[in-house]
Amino acid sequence: MGAGAILEPLTVIVLLFGGTWINRVTKTSTSIIHVRRQSAEYRRTDSSDSLESGRLSPSPKEALLSTRACSPHSTTTTSDNWWHTRQLRVLGYTWSFWSPNSERFQDRLLSRLLRKLPFLVECWYWALVYWTYQLGRAFTALTLKDDTVDVARRHALSVIEVEKSLGIFWEVDIQRFFLRHTTAMMWINWIYSFIHIPGTIAFLVWLYYYTTTRNRIDEPQPGKPRGSVSGSPAGPLLYQARRRTMAVCNLLAFVVFTLWPCMPPRLLSDPNLQGPEGELSRSYGFVDTVHGENGAGSVWTQNRFCNQYAAMPSLHFGYSLMIGVTIMTIPLPSHHRRSLRTRLCCGIGLRIPSWRRILCLTLGFLYPFTILVAIVATANHFILDAVAGALVCALGWNFNSILLNLLPFEDYFLWLVRIHKPEPASTGLYTKTFDDWDSDDGQIRQAVLPQ
Repeated sequence: MGAGAILEPLTVIVLLFGGTWINRVTKTSTSIIHVRRQSAEYRRTDSSDSLESGRLSPSPKEALLSTRACSPHSTTTTSDNWWHTRQLRVLGYTWSFWSPNSERFQDRLLSRLLRKLPFLVECWYWALVYWTYQLGRAFTALTLKDDTVDVARRHALSVIEVEKSLGIFWEVDIQRFFLRHTTAMMWINWIYSFIHIPGTIAFLVWLYYYTTTRNRIDEPQPGKPRGSVSGSPAGPLLYQARRRTMAVCNLLAFVVFTLWPCMPPRLLSDPNLQGPEGELSRSYGFVDTVHGENGAGSVWTQNRFCNQYAAMPSLHFGYSLMIGVTIMTIPLPSHHRRSLRTRLCCGIGLRIPSWRRILCLTLGFLYPFTILVAIVATANHFILDAVAGALVCALGWNFNSILLNLLPFEDYFLWLVRIHKPEPASTGLYTKTFDDWDSDDGQIRQAVLPQ
């Protein structure tokens, strides 16, 4: 692995600490500009479940009425502020019950630190999700049975047969193309090894900054005078939904590769396997370009605790698809949505999106496409692995609100450690009046992920 063994963890640490500093609160304030119209006058057009799950981004009006949307399953607290109600929602049924309210600990040292550096909470969430997933993979790796490898190989050969029947068995041709271009192969190896985790963290840092930090009215920031807002009108709801989406993706992926282990293409070329199955596996000619002599092995994937037979589904592609679609459809503030109108012949008009929207569409497409090419060209995943990763992403995108049922457990944990977790609204989240929003174009509402 060479320098990558140091650069990879260092990059992650820099991103997490940098994200914490960029998203710090420079002036704590609970003052919020109130809307001029009463909430009773507003008629919601989308169900709360759609907003909470992240299937749809909140419209500007919904964002106004959801300043404490980061805890949507809670209601008002009791008069003594010791308890508040939470709601458990399963299959359309709802149950309400009490859980501890940690606001009583908001003046303690750690609570004040979190209020000053709220992204530390996100670092904790990311570490919890990531290491729970990695520990699960490590457990399956250390408890592999001798016949698991044979089962994973047979599953991989079955995937090839399915792809042949569908006419999409292109992995060998794609890898051979890149093997003929050594420079491109080198970059593809590095992209596969080093972009997945740092790229995901960088996305989370940016999304939190754009949906939450830039929407604090009481903070002067570069390019944003005090009293103004320049972030996405989707607000914290969008960020939290994407964070939960990744957690659901990890859970679903763990279940799949535990019950149905699948060998990556690169391991099919094992020279030590004898018999017809070994000859068939080697006949495809897959090459392990990442972990070879001139490869770019990753500290995250090249260790004894890594389950090598977890190719299905591909979270490399599942994560990248979630990131790409979020960037493509991110609601932009009104001053960034001014489109260009031109007139063609015969009086026909053409409306060109703003350059920021074009940039979002371009980056949102290129990122998952590049990751898809990387996972196939390096023989780490089949195309059907990417399809499964996309399905996992779609399920996480649409049903991540199920994780909101864990909020009571978080309440009890915070109560036990005597820490109060700040909500975005309590750190000066901007709330505009209805009349300030530009209702032009349909970009303000998030598109549903294509099925």
